[in-house]
Amino acid sequence: MTLGSYIGRRLLMLVIILAGVITITFFLSRVLPGSPVEMMIGYRPTAEEIEAAKIELGLDKSLPVQYLSFLVDAARGDFGKSLSTGRPVIEDIGQRAGATLELTFTSMVLVLLIGIPLGVISAVNREKPADQFVRAVSIAGAALPVFMVGILLQMLFEGQLGWFPLQGRLSSSLLFDGSFEPRTGLYVIDSLIAGSWSTFFDALAHLVLPVATLTLSTLPLVTRITRNMMMEVLEEEYIRTAHAYGVRASYVHYRYALRATLIPLITVAGLTYGYMLGGTVVVEFIFDWPGLGGYLVRSISRNDFPATVGVTTVLAASYLLINLVVDLLYHAVDPRLRNT
Repeated sequence: MTLGSYIGRRLLMLVIILAGVITITFFLSRVLPGSPVEMMIGYRPTAEEIEAAKIELGLDKSLPVQYLSFLVDAARGDFGKSLSTGRPVIEDIGQRAGATLELTFTSMVLVLLIGIPLGVISAVNREKPADQFVRAVSIAGAALPVFMVGILLQMLFEGQLGWFPLQGRLSSSLLFDGSFEPRTGLYVIDSLIAGSWSTFFDALAHLVLPVATLTLSTLPLVTRITRNMMMEVLEEEYIRTAHAYGVRASYVHYRYALRATLIPLITVAGLTYGYMLGGTVVVEFIFDWPGLGGYLVRSISRNDFPATVGVTTVLAASYLLINLVVDLLYHAVDPRLRNT
């Protein structure tokens, strides 16, 4: 199979899965308690107002007709207007996507940079104090829910020490004085582009606690997977042979053993991103981070079904695209896959 045909098949599968996500989310949003009409026009509306709102929202049509109409619009990137903000959902998503990207990308880089070396150290020192320490910390970290990690960090670093701000992405004095104009939606990068060091350090300070929460919650997963994969490779005959010939242990571990785990580690990166998407929803809600996760929580609680379906679709699409990239990296790294 050529690379082009493989990509075509994967893209077709991506579209089918995405259509399934939209379908499930659409019908689930219709059975949520609460009335979107009340959300749109307020409490105790008149019969005329209810009828007008239903027509505007398309709720006067049958459910299959509503679904087909929504599916066609979604294929064009039109998820309708948010009942909460009154703006097109795609605009709300674009405004908040940068915040989520900054949070997840920073956390993912830290998790991989810390988790993979910890897993390697744990594997090469099997049953030694270093291994026992890493395993104990990983188990403790995995046992703590992400919201508990966030609350504990808030209590310690903001409540007790006062080192880092509690909520938001930027201090209100900098956000509303008109001097800072985001370009990419990534405040740390935007502040560097603008050459504003005060804004840079303020944005960085606001980023610390949410990133720490997401990183600490995901780190045990990456560490354990890396450890298990590394231990399997260390049992291979060629690794034992290298040790028997007196090759330096660190060279064997990082030159041969770690390279052999490269393909599985690509999978770890994909799994990490998917795991973080779920954690992002909680972290953004705890820290009042103006990203897609917090927007999704508020949309669900307010029965804002256009926003709920729109955000869910975008998050699912990003995860599917990451998995597509992972599959393509497989083909780039493993020659056996290129020849199948």
